[in-house]
Amino acid sequence: MDELNAGDTAFILISAAMVLLMTPGLAFFYGGMVRAKSVLNMMMMSFIALATVPVVWILWGYSMAFGGEGAFIGGFDVLGMSGVTPESMSGTIPEFAFSAFQLMFAIITVALISGAIADRAKFGTWTLFTVLWVTLVYFPVAHNVWGGGWIAETFGPIDFAGGTAVHINAGAAALALVLVIGKRIGFAKDPMRPHNLPFVVLGAALLWFGWFGFNAGSELAADGIAASMLMNTTVATAAAILGWLVVEIVRDRAATTLGAASGAIAGLVAITPSGANVSPMGALLIGVLAGVICAFAVGLKFRLGYDDSLDVVGIHMVGGIVGTLAVGLLASEAFGGTAGSLSQFGNQAAAAFLVLAYSFVVTYALGFLLDKTIGFRVKDEDEVTGIDMTTHAETAYEFFTAGGHLGKSGHASASAPVEGKVNA
Repeated sequence: MDELNAGDTAFILISAAMVLLMTPGLAFFYGGMVRAKSVLNMMMMSFIALATVPVVWILWGYSMAFGGEGAFIGGFDVLGMSGVTPESMSGTIPEFAFSAFQLMFAIITVALISGAIADRAKFGTWTLFTVLWVTLVYFPVAHNVWGGGWIAETFGPIDFAGGTAVHINAGAAALALVLVIGKRIGFAKDPMRPHNLPFVVLGAALLWFGWFGFNAGSELAADGIAASMLMNTTVATAAAILGWLVVEIVRDRAATTLGAASGAIAGLVAITPSGANVSPMGALLIGVLAGVICAFAVGLKFRLGYDDSLDVVGIHMVGGIVGTLAVGLLASEAFGGTAGSLSQFGNQAAAAFLVLAYSFVVTYALGFLLDKTIGFRVKDEDEVTGIDMTTHAETAYEFFTAGGHLGKSGHASASAPVEGKVNA
């Protein structure tokens, strides 16, 4: 039995807290990208995952993902964390530390999906979806990739921190839900610009910070691999920002704030599966590829006619595929012990597209079932008015206050009536 390593334990506890911070960061990132009338709903779709997934994880999720050695799911040996005590170990860290770290991945994976269906999903249905999706999709995929399941045993893919289990998984699920729920009213006709770009940049910064825990922490030890992963995460993200902005400058003659933030996320996504197995030069190449390819991929929704509101498919699914495939060729024996080859590339492709297909099919079936029973989409009038007001009975911004109202001149009038209707 391995002995407790205090340094590794402290590192994983801090990393878990950093990964938890990513979900509120995602709420800011997504919240800033939608219109003002939907920002609270968008943020709540991330926050509700912070409430539902931990409960499910304790009851049955950890057991399904890591509780045994089944081919498809781990099993039901540790339902309710039965038998796990403060003395239980997972390598050199307490099992509770390992379980908590993995929990944070489950939370943000389902939260990522929400950006694809912004502005038009029923909050109650989404809440139920988070429980069902992690149970039917995330836990089996996590077991297959990280828990010794069939994909890991058959293909031996390199997926250090979640290119398949998190990003391809979430991106494929996002595409399936988009096809079930349909397009927003006015898609490709009305301007649907981000209402708060500073929120977007804040969210991207929080995600980037938390991603160091996400990626380096996946080593589950404070060692050289964790350090190289941290370095490669920085390099790839920086290169992806530059790659995305070059595409914008050449194509649109403008380097946008939204593009810089989106490029950062694309780089973070692509280096997630690959960063512990490539050199810094390999990370730089992966980052550039992700920035350029994802910048083009986000525009496919207009050509192909699917309404992925906040580019979950174009960034997470495509970026995850880029990183997962690239490491098959760029992996270095000096980093992680596996050398890139055509054989490894084939194994990477098999794992990526098996996860993609499974996630898409099961999510489509689940979304279709929910839509036909309790309904997944809000009424048209609620979508036009804004989900913040119709679902949550509140708005992000108070345009009228008790101190007065805006008169015809645009200036506040102290003599105006106290009551005023809030404009969503």
